[in-house]
Amino acid sequence: MSPETTPTLPRRAFGQTGLTVSPIGLGAGQLGSIQLAEKDAERLLFTALDSGINLIDTARGYGLSEERIGRLLAGRRAEFVLSTKVGYDVPGLSDWTYDSVAGGIERALRMLRTDWLDIVHLHSCSLDILREGGVIRALEQARQAGKIRVAAYSGENEALEYAIHSGEFQSVQFSLNVCDQRCLDHTLPLASAHGLGVIAKRPLANSFWRYEERPVGNYAEPYWLRAAVMGLDPGEMGWQAFALRFSAFTPGVHSIIIGTTNPQHLQENLALLAQGPLPPAQYQAARQAFQRHDQGWVGQI
Repeated sequence: MSPETTPTLPRRAFGQTGLTVSPIGLGAGQLGSIQLAEKDAERLLFTALDSGINLIDTARGYGLSEERIGRLLAGRRAEFVLSTKVGYDVPGLSDWTYDSVAGGIERALRMLRTDWLDIVHLHSCSLDILREGGVIRALEQARQAGKIRVAAYSGENEALEYAIHSGEFQSVQFSLNVCDQRCLDHTLPLASAHGLGVIAKRPLANSFWRYEERPVGNYAEPYWLRAAVMGLDPGEMGWQAFALRFSAFTPGVHSIIIGTTNPQHLQENLALLAQGPLPPAQYQAARQAFQRHDQGWVGQI
């Protein structure tokens, strides 16, 4: 797909944060691989921005990702919403402490070559650490100082619900897809009621359909097993379109994060997004399949 035929992306209000985001964001985890050439990293980032994607989601743990975004996009900083994650792996500091969060924010500012971070998540922080409060205090102080705009939490299940109820966060990120729907009955409505921005991770369910046999030990394994029990059928549109349109157009979701190193794949996903929501009957069939066969299927971290 050429830039001339790339669909114009709308913007969605990101909860009550004042930010607006594209329905698809670039998950920049694969951007951090040392096996990805610098020129290919640049091409991927520029294709994303030129195609209308304005949300880029990275993390301290994503290898070269933050460094590359800072180096390659410093001149285009005003064009995108920058999301990252902190709480761990700061030299000389213990993980999941006030100091590690504060230090992680300072490091991210340097690596990303920016004066501010739009969204900063505590990255799968445990419930006990959240309750202790130091990491939340570090985020809030950074927000008051103008270093970050939105204090966020990325995680699942009990810790996620605590984060939403706490009133200390302005956005959340959690797994949501055709095989990970537990959040749709409670967590997502709760986040919406609190006016939070919502980013859905794993929106394609780790593309479980690529595997003819059970992918033991792979991130896709739980979803492969769930899909087999649910008896999901994407129909003529195919799995990619079915999964993407389910996640992107679930009410309350503001953006879905999709990772790739291939600009063509990125634009193919944008073309699928342009097809709009699933037909209501097909969406409800997927919802009912999960509810009927749910075997305690909690959100996948």
